[in-house]
Amino acid sequence: MATLDTYRQKRNFKSTTEPKGRKARKAGNAFVIQKHDATRLHYDLRLEMDGVMKSWAVTRGPSLVPTEKRLAVHVEDHPLEYNAFEGTIPKGEYGGGTVIIWDRGTWTPVHDPEKGYAKGHLEFELKGEKLSGHWHLVKMHGKPGEKRENWLLIKGEDDAARTPDQPDILKERPESVKTGRDIKDVAGEAPGWSSKTGKITKSAARKSSKSPIEPEPETTLPDPACVKGARKAALPDFVEPTLATLMAAPPQGERWLHEIKFDGYRLQARIEAGRVKLLTRSGHDWTKKFGKDVVSALQSLPLGSGLIDGELVVENGAGASDFSALQADLSEGRMDRFVFYAFDVLFLDGHDLRALPLIERKAMLEQLIGAGQGLLRFSGHFEENGGLVLRHACRLSLEGVISKLRDAPYRSGRSKGWIKSKCSARQEFVIGGYVPSSTSRQAIGSLVLGVYDEGRLDYVGRVGTGFSATVAADVFKRLNRQRVSESPFAEKLTAEQARQVRYVRPELVAEVEFRAWTADGHLRHAAFRGLREDKPASEIVREVPKAKSDMAKAPRRTVTLTHPDRVYWPDAGVTKEGLADYYAEVWRFMAPYIVGRPLALLRCPSGITGEKFFQKHAWKGLNKHIVLVNDPKEKDKDAAPLIAINDLDGLIGLVQSAVLEIHPWGSTIANWEQPDTINMDLDPGDGVGWEAIIAAAEEVRQRLTDAGLAAFVKTSGGKGLHVVAPLKPKAKWPEVKAFTKAIADSMASDSPDHYVSTITKSKRRGKILIDYLRNQRGMTAVAPYSTRARPGAAVSMPLAWDELSPAIGPDYFTVLNTPTRLAALKSDPWSDFHTAAKPLAPPKRQAR
Repeated sequence: MATLDTYRQKRNFKSTTEPKGRKARKAGNAFVIQKHDATRLHYDLRLEMDGVMKSWAVTRGPSLVPTEKRLAVHVEDHPLEYNAFEGTIPKGEYGGGTVIIWDRGTWTPVHDPEKGYAKGHLEFELKGEKLSGHWHLVKMHGKPGEKRENWLLIKGEDDAARTPDQPDILKERPESVKTGRDIKDVAGEAPGWSSKTGKITKSAARKSSKSPIEPEPETTLPDPACVKGARKAALPDFVEPTLATLMAAPPQGERWLHEIKFDGYRLQARIEAGRVKLLTRSGHDWTKKFGKDVVSALQSLPLGSGLIDGELVVENGAGASDFSALQADLSEGRMDRFVFYAFDVLFLDGHDLRALPLIERKAMLEQLIGAGQGLLRFSGHFEENGGLVLRHACRLSLEGVISKLRDAPYRSGRSKGWIKSKCSARQEFVIGGYVPSSTSRQAIGSLVLGVYDEGRLDYVGRVGTGFSATVAADVFKRLNRQRVSESPFAEKLTAEQARQVRYVRPELVAEVEFRAWTADGHLRHAAFRGLREDKPASEIVREVPKAKSDMAKAPRRTVTLTHPDRVYWPDAGVTKEGLADYYAEVWRFMAPYIVGRPLALLRCPSGITGEKFFQKHAWKGLNKHIVLVNDPKEKDKDAAPLIAINDLDGLIGLVQSAVLEIHPWGSTIANWEQPDTINMDLDPGDGVGWEAIIAAAEEVRQRLTDAGLAAFVKTSGGKGLHVVAPLKPKAKWPEVKAFTKAIADSMASDSPDHYVSTITKSKRRGKILIDYLRNQRGMTAVAPYSTRARPGAAVSMPLAWDELSPAIGPDYFTVLNTPTRLAALKSDPWSDFHTAAKPLAPPKRQAR
């Protein structure tokens, strides 16, 4: 229930000119965004609901870029009169600082606002002087005992949206829409004072205990002088970091905290008198390597001196740290995506904190960093069962988990107080040679790798996928300067191992992900993740592999690939060889949906940046493992046969022919006219949010369930979701098409503002097309686990229904991260797909 009690309790209206206000009786639809320069600058978003202004403190301000999710901390309700407030709140009072009206106007909820607010997802349109179009406020799942209620403010895809390279609206329009003044113009109008302390001096202002944003004004900045166990000490130049010990599974018990393992560069941030250094785990100064923005964020921390342990990462579109993306950005000189996650503080303002328990150090660090989602972020932790945390991380294809003893001091060097558990086999290797690309004279095709064992460099195999075009060229230049005439490996390589190899000085280190070790100690299905210039080659040894019984189950492929290093996805660095390895990994999951069916194929001979064409008939030069089938309804006896496959070699034959998308029929060759699969493609128009697509999938599921059918869901690898239902092949194509059309038409009729069932693009803006046309003879839909010929090498991924969430978007899973997910699954979410098949009900039972 809306109330202003909390708002009034927090303020002394004898000291502040903020309005006391009252709850309005008439309903309205005003919105306001106030730019608030308190201890830290933020933006207060307020939406009129239930006679008050529901309010969120948006720590970094709204963004017009849909992929930039801005943290919005829910704060107390404000009165409607607050919409006109512009001025200075006295320092020392709650929210002390300067306020201007940055934007104002009206808002219109897309759905029932009361229900949306209660469920934690408000979807609305703004009509303001600066902001307009479609927006989302989505509530995040809080941790036990967490006081803040965190939401995310997200711009919808529409004409008002911007790309990351377009101007930032906050910098483009910093002024008040009420007076045209900026913050600095208003700040100087009145002297600061407090009803508690009188006039505020500079020293008093520094001691103010007010929080940087409104949700927790009682939060104080950490004072190490008052902490038992902290001892006075000068700030050292560098501290050798704690290193984690690799184990197969996280430790159990209440003594342990569990953090998500980041996929970036481990760095120490040394801060003293406004000067910042970023030091690698070996103590090398890499400050200049990462540009000015991260340094500026660290300089803005409220401390005089400190040493912070953390990791610098680049996050992909799904919000997961991605070392390959970090490497690509460094190669291309791009510095706008760097984020520094802080997970420990060792020294603070003349005090050594290393003897304190970890949980105390983390509490102090969180006070320093705050809860923002900017360039500088606090690395939170989980206190739940470590195995559960790891399984969840692996299902999301993350790298793994770091478990830490909650009461332990900070100890330099390899420690059993920090345990790392990985989702897949992954480690660093020494580069002892390379093979040039067969398609580019100035790029590598593969790297020849080794590990040290008592001073000997042992050969472990090659890696030939995972290089973006830029990285492949950059690594070639560096290695070409390090060439030597003799092999650096201890034992002579076989003729096959040494084929086309150019040897180099064993100085560079590569991070590689792989599926397993072979019986002779070599890598299988390896993918390059990046160079590790922060680790010396002499320290690289074979790590004990994670015990995972299902890692070695992938079948062997026998088809020979020509030009295996041909790059199909230049941005992700996925080669022909990498695609073949991927399909070998997923074959046992994918086979039931593509074997023995007519296939339509998207071929891209030069990769996704070249010519693309669909092909459903046979062509010259087909691999012998690809099956030719004749459509029984084809009247032209001279017509080219259709394509099918029966085994993994047939699939690899398609890879050899540059097939990047596989679209099977909904019926088998054994029963052409009676389909065994329904596919409902939910294709969003511009301006449709991911939550709305999930809601649409749930509605399709319910309608199929009401018709007596089981429903399964998968990402499309493109923009939407596919809801798929298995059928007993009894009904014929016209009946199945009529059934699916009835569902689509019914949804469009029941919710015309959300859904359409016609393909016309002009009618789809802001709506979801319920595409039923896949369910007719000769039409196809992309197969489960098939790749998509789009940037990022996304795949169409089957999910369990409870996995649908904002964390997993339509293109979250890729060629590179899918094997990690599958290795972590206890069971295939579609394991009972075919056993769940039911016959289509008679037409009279189809109506809803």
